[in-house]
Amino acid sequence: MIESDYVVVGAGAMGMAFVDTILTETDATVTLLDRRARPGGHWNVAYPFVRLHQPSAFYGVPSAPLGSGTIDGYGWNEGLYELASGPEVVGYFDTVLRERFLPSGRVTFLPMTDYRGGDRAVSLLTGEEVTVRARRRFVDATYMDVSVPAMRPPAYEVAPEVLAGPVNRLGELHTPPDRYVIVGAGKTGADACLWLLANGTDPDRITWIMPRDSWYLDRSHIQPGQFADRSIGLFASQSEHLAASTSITDLFERLESSGSLLRLDPAVTPTMYRCSTVTVAELEQLKRIERVVRAGRVRKIGPQLIELDDGIEPTTPSTFHVDCSADGLARRPPVPIFTEGRLTLQAVRQCQQVFSAALIAKVEALDLDDDERNARCGVVPHPDRDTDWIRAWLDGIRNTLAWRSDESLTAWLTHCRLDPFSRPEPPSAEAAEAFNRTVQVLFAAIERAEAYVEELDRLEAEPAPTPAG
Repeated sequence: MIESDYVVVGAGAMGMAFVDTILTETDATVTLLDRRARPGGHWNVAYPFVRLHQPSAFYGVPSAPLGSGTIDGYGWNEGLYELASGPEVVGYFDTVLRERFLPSGRVTFLPMTDYRGGDRAVSLLTGEEVTVRARRRFVDATYMDVSVPAMRPPAYEVAPEVLAGPVNRLGELHTPPDRYVIVGAGKTGADACLWLLANGTDPDRITWIMPRDSWYLDRSHIQPGQFADRSIGLFASQSEHLAASTSITDLFERLESSGSLLRLDPAVTPTMYRCSTVTVAELEQLKRIERVVRAGRVRKIGPQLIELDDGIEPTTPSTFHVDCSADGLARRPPVPIFTEGRLTLQAVRQCQQVFSAALIAKVEALDLDDDERNARCGVVPHPDRDTDWIRAWLDGIRNTLAWRSDESLTAWLTHCRLDPFSRPEPPSAEAAEAFNRTVQVLFAAIERAEAYVEELDRLEAEPAPTPAG
């Protein structure tokens, strides 16, 4: 039997950020367990050319910087802060475990261990059952259910003779196929296209199956260091657009015109928003791919034809079909984060999972009851549809106002390196001006966002029209 103050199930990025903050803010002991041999979660099985979509400075655990803080001097991220590679992220979390967690004497790590509910866990190496008891809480760091293509088969049928595989296989090819079909329009699909293009693949040899077009965020607006004021300026601009907008359509037109949101094809209105970031240079590269198939999801891939919801696409036996369709961060139903004896890690700011886990740990360390904790940590579900941008913005600003009303959280946020909006030094003139702009329109923006959410809820509650006949 192993007894500790917290039992944290899942040593992915959120679990690691939570434990790191608990060690800093309390004297608690922790049992950290994971099914894999080392921490890092899905990064252990990610495709070989994967990189963060956000600067390394905003990822990892609060106590240890990730990367060297350099600015890329080449490539399509040139002029912006570095993006850690998959191997760098895995190595980073392993270092945090070995050099911070374990030497503290307060963390017990159980690798290759499957949590079975209650206080039961089983070693996947020996089959031995381990009793893990939490004096304070069990912490579920797996609820966000991150999934990458290598972790599961595709949701569509693939004929045995078809050349196909997850995106990981792109780095293992020995014979060049005639063509590539990229299945999936999210971050992974864009990464696969960009990697092929960066390595000399003719865009005419690429077909991109895109069930839904996506709104993208411009990565140049989400930067630390010398560019940090851009994040504050971006939020000020978004608040102004919300306050001034006359409809949801008008809002998205304003967001696009100011560069807050980007899209692949000006003739196609995106219906998806998953917080994927690109640079303008990357977007221009993606636009080189002319064969973009917008006929719904793939149902079946055969040696000659790809069957989709709304059509058929020809293919060949010598075409490599790249599965990029895993749902990444699925939109899970929100549940209260703090309950009796249990804590369920979820996002409390849109698309910033590690920051969220660290902040939740800080709130856990405060002298509050669970109702007060949950009031400071409203769940911000991972966005999926285009209009989820509005919901995520509104949920996020409500949380931010709650944090700023708490002196302890305000002080913590000022020094949290995972927070792109905070810094210990006095604000620059540019940041102060952006802050003042935000203050002037914030409550009008909130009122407008609330009206849009009510409108969306009403539309979603209406019954679907009955087909004629």
